[in-house]
Amino acid sequence: MCGLPDPRKKRGVRHRFAHLLVIMVCSVLAGATSLVEMAEWAADTARDQLAVLGIGTPHATTLGRVLERLDADLLDRLAGSWVQAAATVTAVAIDGKEVRGAKNGGGTRVHLLSGIDQGTGAVLMQQNVAEKHNEITYFKPLLEGVKELTGVIVTADALHTQREHAVYLHGRGAHFVLTVKANQPKLHDQLRSLPWNRIRSGSKTLETANGREIERTIKCVGLAGGINFPHAAQAGQITRKSRPIGARKWNTETVYIVTSLKPAAGKPAHIGALVRGHWAIENGLHWRRDVLYREDHSQVRRGNAPRVMASLRNTAISILRLEGETNLAKATRAARNYPLRALKLAGLTTS
Repeated sequence: MCGLPDPRKKRGVRHRFAHLLVIMVCSVLAGATSLVEMAEWAADTARDQLAVLGIGTPHATTLGRVLERLDADLLDRLAGSWVQAAATVTAVAIDGKEVRGAKNGGGTRVHLLSGIDQGTGAVLMQQNVAEKHNEITYFKPLLEGVKELTGVIVTADALHTQREHAVYLHGRGAHFVLTVKANQPKLHDQLRSLPWNRIRSGSKTLETANGREIERTIKCVGLAGGINFPHAAQAGQITRKSRPIGARKWNTETVYIVTSLKPAAGKPAHIGALVRGHWAIENGLHWRRDVLYREDHSQVRRGNAPRVMASLRNTAISILRLEGETNLAKATRAARNYPLRALKLAGLTTS
C-alpha cells in the first residue's frame, strides 16, 4: 500500500503506519472479521512473528481510528493497480453490493461497485456509490481505474445494458457481453422476437452442482441491422434448465444477451463461458465477503471503516486468488493457524 498517507496527527503516535497496515492485511488474510479480532491476531497469534519484524501490538481502538480516517478511494486505486500489474486481464465482470451491516447499524449507506478479473477472481477496482445515486453513474469512473482496456471483454448485468456504456467501451477498444432484461423493454422485445426456433444450438452443457442437474443451451446470431444498440454484433439466447437430482420436472429460464464480439471471436461456447464467469463476482467475491468474513454482520460502522474493511477483504481475496487458491476457507484457516503463512502471502517474508 505504498503511497497511502497516514491519516493520523503526528503527536502521540506509537505505532508506525506501515506496521498497522501489515496487521490489517495479514489479520484479514487470517480470517479476522472485526477490529478486536485484528488486534487479537497481532497480540496473540502472531506476536512473535511480528516482533521479529519490529512490529508491535496495537489496541483495537487504534486500528479503528486509522480505519475511520483512511483515504478509501486511494486505497482502492492502489490495491487495484497492484492486481492489474500482477494479472493478465482478458475479461472483467462488474457488479455491485451493499454492505448491509453499516446501514443496519445506523450508519450511512455503503454500496460498492466492483470489477474482478474473470481469469483469477482478483479484484481490479472498486467505487463507492454515493447516497441517492445508482450504479449506472459509476460504470465509467470504475473502468477509468483500468489502465488498459483494449481487447478486454467487459460483462455486466442488465442494469448496465446502457447505450452510453457500449459507446464508452467501444471508444476504449473493449468489447461487451451484456444481459438484456425488462429494464430495456424495446431491446428485450427485439431480441426475444428473433427467429430462435430456426437457429441451431451452438453449445450445450450439462453439469451437476449442489444437488441439481443443470443444462445450458446457447444460441447466437449475427446482427446485420435492426437491433437498436450501439456496436452490437451478435445476440444470444441462453436457456438454462435445472432440476433436483432424481426429479423429473425441469425449471426453465431464458436469458438474452447482446455482445460486440463478432461470430468469429464470440462463438456460443465462449459467450456461455463469459456469462458463467460473470457470476464469479457474485459467488467468488460478494458471497465470500459475506460468508467467510461476515461482512453483512460487521459491527465496524464508523467513518470510512466499513468501506475500508470491504477493501481489505477484497485485498485478501485477491492475494489468495493470485496465489492460485481455490478453497479460500481452507487457505484462510492455514493463514490463521500459521502466522508466517499470512506474512508470506503479504510479501513480508520468504521463510
